Amino acid sequence: MATMNISLPEQMKAWAEAQADTGKYSNTSDYVRDLIRRDQERAEKIAAMQAVVTRSIASGIGKRSMDDIWQEAQARIKAAG
Repeated sequence: MATMNISLPEQMKAWAEAQADTGKYSNTSDYVRDLIRRDQERAEKIAAMQAVVTRSIASGIGKRSMDDIWQEAQARIKAAG
């Protein structure tokens, strides 16, 4: 595993240490790794949503009404659950 040194304001350092002290994380490095993993997941979700928006815009104007779309969504939810 690679090592990285970062500089933090005292308040942030204290916060990270306090999070590790809760017992949820084994140390501050574990806490920082968790933050980075969460940020990566968030960025992936945003990119996926942007891809959906981009495809939707590229597909042009639809012919279905909002009511039709809503009813289809509700039917899918019922079918899945």
